[in-house]
Amino acid sequence: MRHGKSINHLGRTTAHRNAMLSNMSSSLIMYKRITTTVAKAKALRKFVEPLLTKAKNDTTHSRRTVFSTLQNKESIKELFGEVAAKIADRPGGYTRIIKLSATRLGDNSEMCIIELVDYNETMLDAKNAGEAKSTTRRSRRSGKKATEATADAPTGEAIAPNAIVETAAPEDTPTTTVQDGESREDAQERDAEAAS
Repeated sequence: MRHGKSINHLGRTTAHRNAMLSNMSSSLIMYKRITTTVAKAKALRKFVEPLLTKAKNDTTHSRRTVFSTLQNKESIKELFGEVAAKIADRPGGYTRIIKLSATRLGDNSEMCIIELVDYNETMLDAKNAGEAKSTTRRSRRSGKKATEATADAPTGEAIAPNAIVETAAPEDTPTTTVQDGESREDAQERDAEAAS
């Protein structure tokens, strides 16, 4: 029985598994995102995150320790340079696994993308937009907006503190359809010419 044995051997000997995870770690550090199977990605996460934590302390000892695992000078240079600067204030959780809907054709394995969290610009932009949006949340309490609504009311009418004041919605803005090989500016110019 294998109770409590959490390491996934991935069908490989120890030396083969360590070499594979070392190569995958170097690729992840160099390219910031790789596509692999879910099982390998979960094993890689356990393998690479301690290396990323060690890279936050740029000393000769930590460089030698990480190099003994990775055995790749280019990835060490990238890790202790650009990557360590980006993850300096993050307390852990440096990688993200995104499962793909498509499976591998040969053996139907579940595929995923494993990436460094601080390098996915679209998710960082969405997170920042979400934080900005969450600051403009409406409250049920009567507060500043309710007092402004009562001040804007015509004289002689009283508005309850929790009343909903209806305002006109902004007009719809025209949308542009971008075709293949066309930039957004070209599509806007084309639509402007068609409108005139």
